[in-house]
Amino acid sequence: MSDEAPTAGTRRWLVIGVALVLIAALGFAVGRFSTFGSQTVATTPGTASPEAGFSRDMQVHHAQAIEMAMQIYRKTDDDELRMLSYDIATGQAGQRGEMFDWLVQWGLPQSGGPMMQWMDPATGEHDHGGASGEPMTEDEAREAMGMASADEMAALESATGQEADCLFLSLMIRHHEGAIPMAQALLDLGTDPRALEVAQAIKNGQTSEIDAMRSIQNRLGCSG
Repeated sequence: MSDEAPTAGTRRWLVIGVALVLIAALGFAVGRFSTFGSQTVATTPGTASPEAGFSRDMQVHHAQAIEMAMQIYRKTDDDELRMLSYDIATGQAGQRGEMFDWLVQWGLPQSGGPMMQWMDPATGEHDHGGASGEPMTEDEAREAMGMASADEMAALESATGQEADCLFLSLMIRHHEGAIPMAQALLDLGTDPRALEVAQAIKNGQTSEIDAMRSIQNRLGCSG
């Protein structure tokens, strides 16, 4: 049996992991208090509502962003990128916890229905279905949401140095660009006050982060 103490890197990673758990728990608690007051004056969203679909799909979307952000946080040597990736991971962990709690408070399952179907194809404005009008497959929906493929995630995990930094920036910009239309769709279609507040925060925050990431791309000389 080894008596060696954990390395500094291991200790730092453990601290980060605990911080993410605490942030998600805080988001969960905030959701409980915020939705408690609002539901007394508003109709509880149903399982087919824009709010429920947004909560489910955005949790999936945020989970991948957190994974990518923590990968680059662990290995980048760029201080600005490390700080930005930490902000992305912690901010989205908190939002994800709150959206999980919305569904709990509304008495709805955490999954249900094809991804992105809630964006109301009948309106035309948020139509993300295929040419036939049928709901997209899960793979098609994930692509439309700007999410990274399994191969891209594997490439990010194995990349190092500037290659890793530039790949992360490219993937995360696309990822954010997929989230903004989802947030806008909820702003157009939803009615729950707290859900609309979070959707606006996602739209504003991720738009600003795209600008910051493009600036870092330019500074690092990333191609593409």
